[in-house]
Amino acid sequence: MSEPKAVQVVIVDTPGLGDRGYIVHDGLHAMVIDPQRDTDRIDELIIEHGLTVTHVAETHIHNDYVTGGYHLAAAHQARYVVPSGVDLAFLGESNVDVVGDGSTFGVGELEVAVVHTPGHTPHHISFAVSRDGSSGDGLPGMVFTGGSLLYGTVGRPDLVSPEATKQQAADQWHSAHKLVDQLDGQTRIYPTHGFGSFCSSIQTTGTESSLEQEHQTNPALTQTESDFVDMVLAGLDVFPAYYAHMGPANAAGPTGADLSAPELADGGELRRRIEAGEWVVDLRSRAVFMPAHVPGSINVDLSGSFVNYLGWMIPWGTPLTLIGDTREQVATAQREIVRIGIDRPVRQAVGDVTSWMSEGHTPASIRRIDFATLAAEWQPGSSDIVLDTRQILEWESGHIKDATFMPFYDVAARMNEIPRQGTVYVHCGSGYRASVVVSLMRNLGWENVVHVDDAFGKAAAAGLEIVHEEAPEREPGWTWTASRAGVRTFTPGAVSEGVSA
Repeated sequence: MSEPKAVQVVIVDTPGLGDRGYIVHDGLHAMVIDPQRDTDRIDELIIEHGLTVTHVAETHIHNDYVTGGYHLAAAHQARYVVPSGVDLAFLGESNVDVVGDGSTFGVGELEVAVVHTPGHTPHHISFAVSRDGSSGDGLPGMVFTGGSLLYGTVGRPDLVSPEATKQQAADQWHSAHKLVDQLDGQTRIYPTHGFGSFCSSIQTTGTESSLEQEHQTNPALTQTESDFVDMVLAGLDVFPAYYAHMGPANAAGPTGADLSAPELADGGELRRRIEAGEWVVDLRSRAVFMPAHVPGSINVDLSGSFVNYLGWMIPWGTPLTLIGDTREQVATAQREIVRIGIDRPVRQAVGDVTSWMSEGHTPASIRRIDFATLAAEWQPGSSDIVLDTRQILEWESGHIKDATFMPFYDVAARMNEIPRQGTVYVHCGSGYRASVVVSLMRNLGWENVVHVDDAFGKAAAAGLEIVHEEAPEREPGWTWTASRAGVRTFTPGAVSEGVSA
């Protein structure tokens, strides 16, 4: 009699969003869990491993990306497994299976048990997978925890509504304990979020773990419920604005991605699109962009957290043109944006900067400095200002004395608060977000902007005084809520009723 084979897992990593999808299989039959929209990656892996997809499953209805699950299940004639308790447009379709706590089903020789793990969303479920009949064979099982139990933390609980946040945080604590109580300590955990995702309540640690390891280190399992809830609420900051559009798209059953290349645009068309208020996004590094770029273009460096910050700052539905050094660079960006529902760029431009210029126009430039230069030039109380574009918790952890606080995602709406007299020195934590802001300001007519491209940790050493103050209470679209410990947290309005990231 042959030895039983361990359950096998293929990780489908999406570092731009800080997420992972999974293919779990028995060597022949596969279940795909929480796939991203660009399912061609899944198809290639399925062929490579010689598998047949029998099930595609969602741990929850996501709000940080558009799922590929609905399309993938239809393409492979597989069962589409979704959690109960959420309104979805496709619930009546013949291949859709609605499951809840205690549901079980088979994937070839694999046995899948559904565990209701609310907290990230009320309807959230986890999938515990083992080999059929493997009890006592010494093979560890696994549990796919989505946005519930992550490595060293849990998924954030504030994406359904501000009013539900405290209860959702408590639910995360109970869900973590439920998994530990119901499953063997050697069970390996495979979360969807937490690898740089804004869906994580705090930064995760590590890239693999088991329930036993989490039991020793995860605050959800080492702290009391009240201490854990206080800690989570105190650590929440604003989440990306594009989340508001993801849940409704996923609840409707999104189509597959079109990754065919957009048509090329010449310099004249780029200029016309910029003048029409469209976004022409330059994908090159900020070090390359600042000395020479198309006037009015906006710099969102592809090598950084490109899709998060582009999706966060672009007015939703604005036509988008991508420009870069090569077609491959543009194609990479196109794959990133389709994952958050920006279906197609309207045009692309590739080559060197002179090829992107319309006749009679020359490249623009923006001055780029470090904190040492800022300390030497800036005179507090003058008409020059330092604009701190970091997030709330970053500001409160320490900021330059007399700086003006305006989070990067608020700049476009609050541009009239920025003086036109004097110089505006713009910084963030590393220079990345500030590059988006200064290029957007230049696009909107501010000529006196300077990009502080430096790590904020160097500001004090440069001679700038660092102080600690709470963020202003009045910010557009936000409300203050209080944790049980009295710690104030800044929470945006609800995303989508019943859905979350």
